[in-house]
Amino acid sequence: MGYYTNQQPPSQPPNKKSGWTMPIVIALIVAVLLILVIYPNLAGKNVAIEDPVDKSKDANDASDKTEEIIQKETVQLDVSTQITDIVEKVSPSVVGVTNIQMRSNFWQQGEGNEAGTGSGVIYKKDGDYAYIVTNHHVVAQADAVEIVLNDDTHLEAELIGSDLFTDLAVLRVDADKVGEPIELGSSETLKVGEPVIAIGNPLGHMFAGSVTQGIISGKQRTIPMDFNNDGRPDWQAEVLQTDAAINPGNSGGALINIKGQLIGINSMKINQTIAQGIGFAIPIDIAKPIIAELEATGKVTRPYMGVEIYSLDEVPKIEWQNTLKLPESVEGGVYIWSVEPFSPADRAGLKRLDVIVEFDGEPILNILDLRKILYQEKKVGEEVTIVYYRDGERREATLTLEEQK
Repeated sequence: MGYYTNQQPPSQPPNKKSGWTMPIVIALIVAVLLILVIYPNLAGKNVAIEDPVDKSKDANDASDKTEEIIQKETVQLDVSTQITDIVEKVSPSVVGVTNIQMRSNFWQQGEGNEAGTGSGVIYKKDGDYAYIVTNHHVVAQADAVEIVLNDDTHLEAELIGSDLFTDLAVLRVDADKVGEPIELGSSETLKVGEPVIAIGNPLGHMFAGSVTQGIISGKQRTIPMDFNNDGRPDWQAEVLQTDAAINPGNSGGALINIKGQLIGINSMKINQTIAQGIGFAIPIDIAKPIIAELEATGKVTRPYMGVEIYSLDEVPKIEWQNTLKLPESVEGGVYIWSVEPFSPADRAGLKRLDVIVEFDGEPILNILDLRKILYQEKKVGEEVTIVYYRDGERREATLTLEEQK
């Protein structure tokens, strides 16, 4: 059908156009049948017909992903190596500190007793001496102080000075017996979330040189301190908050940044089972002037106003107007909770619930502002002007700063 032979001549003259058409139609039908039969078989055998362009793109994507994984692993390796290098460099600057107190009994007179242990940091060498900073509470009431180097060498140290309020103390040893001091950094430029490393001796010299890693959890935290245990805060300690593990014995140890610089002196932790990963360190920028004064005089002399104050931002905003009767223009300040009798503040006429908004020409938004000006810029005997609000009325008072006893 559809074709002819010499034995069977056509009944009519052949049409040349139709003669070419039929073979083409047949060829197309055969091609379609082949595709319908062969392609399912190929697909069933997972035989893929690839586009050269797509294949090249997939290869490039795979190469990019591999390179990205390698880069991430390299960065992690670099960070890990950097931390170990820093710890190796800094660890010799961190020492153990032993508080030795003499005890006497009927049988033995003047027997030395290890009353407690902590940590310290070699921060300076000057001439024949090396200087170590630690916590006041580590060396409090000590009759003698001993330091333990990271190679277990024991050295007698001289207590140069100590300060209860900032919980800092300075020791001195022979310079030729210790290694290089640590590099001092800055706590002012720290950012929340920045990685930090704590080095010290948790739970005594048994775990000397322990290293923990964490981040800066908060800056400019204030912790109330009650030194005489009368239930009323005697001081507001300004600290750095970190989740790097700080335990008893870590006190006085180093809190360092990723560059290996000292940015804080480990001091305390929240001692409650409900609180985990909350430790505190004294910012190095606050410690520096205290350390320098302890080196020079053995004590810290502070200007004294004679007031117990708190930041206004600790009071609900609604009470600013209702109780303190502050105008809406007031953006911050400190309120006076109590005034000591016969103190400079008492003689200047300041009273409970007065709100200080300006101290000697400088605005005060919180307790940190006031303390920074009072302790870093003012001196004992200096006269200062205080702007404050009482019952909504703006007032001024002049007082003469005295030495804190």
